[in-house]
Amino acid sequence: MAKKVDHIGILVSNLEEAIKLYKDCFGAEVDKIETLAERGVKAAILSLGHGANLELLEPLPDSNMAKVLKKRGEGLHHITFEVDNVDKELSHLSERGIELIDKKARPGFEGLVAFIHPKSLRGVLVELCQKG
Repeated sequence: MAKKVDHIGILVSNLEEAIKLYKDCFGAEVDKIETLAERGVKAAILSLGHGANLELLEPLPDSNMAKVLKKRGEGLHHITFEVDNVDKELSHLSERGIELIDKKARPGFEGLVAFIHPKSLRGVLVELCQKG
């Protein structure tokens, strides 16, 4: 069961410009910036206060994420729900006939993660994350 919305992922063409925009407009603070080569992105977690977080994702050249950016443009990429145990949630969802992208948890930006296919959730890409 989801504990909370952990963050909203936004695909951007320029991470530095996007960080500046969210800082200037909303007072966001950068918590972490990291290149995640296996996911094909350079990512930043921004804190907006009261537990509201954004994950900005700039695709690395020639990555699958670069293809997504070219096809769909900048904007909402995914919503992430924090859960106690990603693998347990994946098992529960699979039993209910939900189509999964990841069959088991894998290392992510802030713990273990897995993605649920948007076809099963009305066109929304959902990520589950297990922190700690």
